[in-house]
Amino acid sequence: MFKRFSITFWATVFVTVVCLSLVGVDVWRSLNARSEQLAEKAHQGANLARAMAQQADDTIKAADIALADIVERIETDGQGAAALARLQRQMAAQVANLPQLVGLFVYDDTGRWIVNSRGVLNQAYNNADREYFIYHRTHAGRGPHVGNPVISRSSGKWIMPVSRRLDKPDGSFGGVVLATLDIDYFRRFYQSFELGQHGAVALMTDGGVLMLRQPFDTTRVGSSMRDSELFRHYARLSGPARTGSGFFRSFHDNAVRLNSYRPLAHYPLFVTAALSREEMLEHWRRDTFTRSVGVVVLAALLGFFGKRLVDQIKLRERAEAELRQARDALESANRTLERQAMSDGLTGLANRRQFDVTLANEFSRATRHQSTLAFIMIDVDYFKQYNDLYGHSAGDEVLRAVSKLIRALTPKRPGDLTARYGGEEVGILLPNTDLAGARAVAERIRAAVEHLQMPHNGSGFGVVTLSAGVATLAPRRGEHVAGMLVEAADKALYAAKSAGRNRVSPA
Repeated sequence: MFKRFSITFWATVFVTVVCLSLVGVDVWRSLNARSEQLAEKAHQGANLARAMAQQADDTIKAADIALADIVERIETDGQGAAALARLQRQMAAQVANLPQLVGLFVYDDTGRWIVNSRGVLNQAYNNADREYFIYHRTHAGRGPHVGNPVISRSSGKWIMPVSRRLDKPDGSFGGVVLATLDIDYFRRFYQSFELGQHGAVALMTDGGVLMLRQPFDTTRVGSSMRDSELFRHYARLSGPARTGSGFFRSFHDNAVRLNSYRPLAHYPLFVTAALSREEMLEHWRRDTFTRSVGVVVLAALLGFFGKRLVDQIKLRERAEAELRQARDALESANRTLERQAMSDGLTGLANRRQFDVTLANEFSRATRHQSTLAFIMIDVDYFKQYNDLYGHSAGDEVLRAVSKLIRALTPKRPGDLTARYGGEEVGILLPNTDLAGARAVAERIRAAVEHLQMPHNGSGFGVVTLSAGVATLAPRRGEHVAGMLVEAADKALYAAKSAGRNRVSPA
């Protein structure tokens, strides 16, 4: 039966099968790469939502602790002039210590100020019409209440009200104790995330009221999200299912995004981190196109040389050599693209993507081996002022010079990683390093940058300087997540800047 068909026929069959196999394998690889890309982005979004939820919960909890203390003081010490004077000083100190607080206020049962952190009582303001005041007047519960965002009558800022009920000795309604949280505090935190051109993050109440969305739009603060796909989906969930992710069409711009959502642990709010599906798959599309072009070229070569196989057997080896060369070139191009995708084009450091991958790996390794993981967050002081004075090109040169110095002074052990975390921020990951060792590395870098004496007339130091936050963590399974280490270093960096900059602050 086989002899009835010519060798040309079998050569054609062979070439056809090979070409179809190449196309099939390429399709399978592309689909598998797409699934892996989406899974990686979903994990990134989940980590981002976890960090946002933890930050919001901690921020509100700090304000709530202050409220509980004020309620206890008033109900214990009364409302005499001396007691209120002491309380006012305590309230002012708490506002000074908590950057998220705009103010602390105590209202009587008619909505008038009794005392506040500013020490000024303007009886022209009456808050009896506010939602939180009405809530406590009609609810006997003593727990905290997170109200809808409003524009403060005293400061003109968008604020998030957190309040507790104040009772009279007979248990009747005696007024409201209020903490006003600055919406800009959350916005500044959300601006630090790398979301791409079309990504977004948001904080919403369980009732569907938008507290804040980044990119920020003041006209959308306090608007209802009850008709959005995301909220309708979230409202149907309960228990552990309220943490998850899914593709939803945006209520704001109609774009489809992968939304990772997570409720706050102690308050009736939830956060969502949304990554654009188009941006998520952009790299995959480029990679797929490159491979597809290579496959088409290979198929064409196979067809050409297969057709001439019977009469020109010698051309087979040449065809195989060209196929191997094309395959090697394709693999080399893929490796080049992969290296470029894991490094920052401006500074030459690892980029955020590589940092996230390395952090996850080292965090898992530290958990298994019960070792310590250190992280240094570095930020160029007054960098915006530098760009304003000298221009963005000069700012880029400063980032290159600083990054080169940081790379030279960072240990070169396996697992150590120096990455551009975002903007002018650089992160250094140091496995098996205690707080003292990490702090020594950070201090050495800070001193070296200051020693460069790069002029900076927009800084009080006259030269370019760095601030750094250092944190360590000995992770335990089930208790810690990688984001805790970054968050702790970020808080330490904030403390260093608050303390005057050009310094290293441990967590």
